[in-house]
Amino acid sequence: MKPDKYSAVWVSHSSISDYLKCPRSYFLRNVYKDPKTGHKRTIMTPPLALGQAVHEVIESLATLPVEERLKISLVKRLDPVWLKVTGKKGGFRNYTIESEYRQRAVQMLMNLQEDPGPLLKKAIKIKSDMGLPHYWLSEKEGIILCGKIDWLSYDEETDSVHIIDFKTGKHEEKEDSLQLPIYLLLAENTQTKHITGAAYWYLNRDEGIVEKKLPDAKESYKKVLDIAKEIKKARQKNELACPHGGCNSCRPYERILKGEGEFVGTSDTRQDIYILQD
Repeated sequence: MKPDKYSAVWVSHSSISDYLKCPRSYFLRNVYKDPKTGHKRTIMTPPLALGQAVHEVIESLATLPVEERLKISLVKRLDPVWLKVTGKKGGFRNYTIESEYRQRAVQMLMNLQEDPGPLLKKAIKIKSDMGLPHYWLSEKEGIILCGKIDWLSYDEETDSVHIIDFKTGKHEEKEDSLQLPIYLLLAENTQTKHITGAAYWYLNRDEGIVEKKLPDAKESYKKVLDIAKEIKKARQKNELACPHGGCNSCRPYERILKGEGEFVGTSDTRQDIYILQD
């Protein structure tokens, strides 16, 4: 009999990244729940709002027939999405800052409209019974790996898929990032097509699509399982303190605990959203 999904330790690229930066940050973002609402907490900032809005617009295209995807301007598709992050909901302190970020989102989508590339190929949409694609990384350890891959471009000739991750930030993904290893494991275990490649698509930079070498599946599994087991052990022993006595990763969430943040809403994933004043 399989172990219970609800008692398993769930890990993802974002939660693992949190833990590697600071165990206390991991705890406050991924474990702690507000006793009043029963929800986890997240802090919204303008860059996060920008990324969330652009990703939602692009994600909405995957379920449409190829010939329908660009019939409506991507900029027009942004309008209702941006309403979810406008004003304080997006961490914007004033209209000028919001306008600046919205224009950046518009420019990214205009660039995609003009040069859609893989967006005009068929795509695979991973289905999930719990909303988020996931699988048992280790039933023995009671660990589930979860995450959402931005785009799986489908090639009919080879009956295979290509992993694409959209980047809206200014910084390049680090070579030692676990993002591609995690996406490879998710793609291999949540859908049936062979994976033939992967790429980062930098929407805010001139180079656009940057092809990446697929990581080795066995090495990826070992790396991810090792850190997942470390997280599970730290949770069991309650060893989730900041190694620096306070750092840039955990300090903002400590401020929320102290009541310094402003509650601005609840996300679609039932997280309480806060903003902080500098």
